[in-house]
Amino acid sequence: MIHRRQFTLAATAAFAPAWALAQPVPPWAEVLAKARGQTVYWNAWAGDDKTNTLITWVGEQVKARHGVTVQHVRLKDTAEAVTRVVAEKAAGRHRDGSVDLIWINGPNLLAMKRQGLLYGPVVQALPNARYIDTRRKRSNVIDFTTPVDGLAVPWRMAQIVFIYDSARLRNPADLPRSAPALLDWARRHPGRFTHAEVSNYMGSTFLKQVLLDLVADAALLQQPPTDASFAQITTPLWAWYEQLRPLLWRQGRQFAANGSAQRQLLNDGEIDITISFDPYEAAVAADAGLLPASARTFTFSKGTIGNTSFVAIPYNARHKEGALVLANFLIEPATQARAQDIKQFGNLTVLDLGTLPPADRALFDQITPHPALVTPAELGTPLLEPHADWMTRLAAEWTRRYTR
Repeated sequence: MIHRRQFTLAATAAFAPAWALAQPVPPWAEVLAKARGQTVYWNAWAGDDKTNTLITWVGEQVKARHGVTVQHVRLKDTAEAVTRVVAEKAAGRHRDGSVDLIWINGPNLLAMKRQGLLYGPVVQALPNARYIDTRRKRSNVIDFTTPVDGLAVPWRMAQIVFIYDSARLRNPADLPRSAPALLDWARRHPGRFTHAEVSNYMGSTFLKQVLLDLVADAALLQQPPTDASFAQITTPLWAWYEQLRPLLWRQGRQFAANGSAQRQLLNDGEIDITISFDPYEAAVAADAGLLPASARTFTFSKGTIGNTSFVAIPYNARHKEGALVLANFLIEPATQARAQDIKQFGNLTVLDLGTLPPADRALFDQITPHPALVTPAELGTPLLEPHADWMTRLAAEWTRRYTR
């Protein structure tokens, strides 16, 4: 369990061992010089082909421009890399660690921060950090209610959206733009909506999104739940879900295994609406033939949950300079624009486009348009993730209530 703790670097120094103290980043010219010739072992989840291709492209670019080799250490779970760093610390290996960079967020990032396992702060030392959106995209600086404090670099965003087939749902005015409206829609269209297994991240995220839409005060979800607060705050959620469940695909007795399986149900015509944590999924999937060309996207009127993926450098990384150069390249405007283009990768940018020089802003204006994409105005300001304990407890309570 991650305990909520407002960390500051000064407070950390009061009790942390020498290896966990803040490690200042050298001047950027020195970073570039030391990085040349280094091999950065980037530990990253390898479960998405497009992201794997992006990592390969990034490696080619960083090698050509800065002489840094990128080795993708393919993970099934980010916890594998975190466990490796923890084991090295336990063995007293406070230098020359085997992990140079980790793609990370959520409980894994919070655990490393809490244990003093991250190098930095690093963000403000990166030349491209001035373009990061810290005002509207608050998950770039607050990850699951805990301040990142510059110890991890945001590089791609996700936000909840809903995907539908406009060839079947022809009237956009009838789309359910709130949790109560979704229940009403399901009454009129029984069996045409489902969510992923709650044991899967997408299923538990659906519950979080509905709870956030129903709760009177979203700030309550920024605190870890107690037994009493959990019972009180989730009462409307369970009352809502009791009515929804028999209206789900296969009467709520069977669920899609994950987000990809939900998308396949939509493609097969089994359901009419699915949920995604990627605003670009409908466009990318339609172009790849995984959804019909008539696929479209909508959101809830009050907004939807957004979160950020980060890269972080372990405190004992052998090739810190190369990792810094790689992290800075990831947030370069040209890199972010290429990554956001659905013809390339379709990743939501972490940058504030209003801060970019005209030539860099033009790169985003030239991104391939697609009818399945929502506009930034439609997407709205991302809502902060609830405290991590809410997802854990929601999944456990759902399992208790509905698994027999």
